[in-house]
Amino acid sequence: MKLFSTEQAMPFNIDPLIALGVVLATATTDAAYVFFNAAVVARHRFRAANWSGIWYLLSAFAVISYTEHAVYVVFAAIGSWIGAFMSVSWLVRAPRARG
Repeated sequence: MKLFSTEQAMPFNIDPLIALGVVLATATTDAAYVFFNAAVVARHRFRAANWSGIWYLLSAFAVISYTEHAVYVVFAAIGSWIGAFMSVSWLVRAPRARG
């Protein structure tokens, strides 16, 4: 009697293009989330609504990819970190309007 069969074991065959796609999708998704929050704080309704829609559309690729293969969650976390770091860096450097 086998306790574990090869069909039950989780293979670690990582497709580099899917991994890169997950990193890019989550980086862009996190950037959209940061811009969404900035628009909400600034009370820009249309801008916030647009970023919210973009945020959900971008997340679809990553979610579908890492639910098919759980190891892609690591790439999603990497992309999320990159997206938040870069978008907040961009917001800090962006000139602020004086009013």
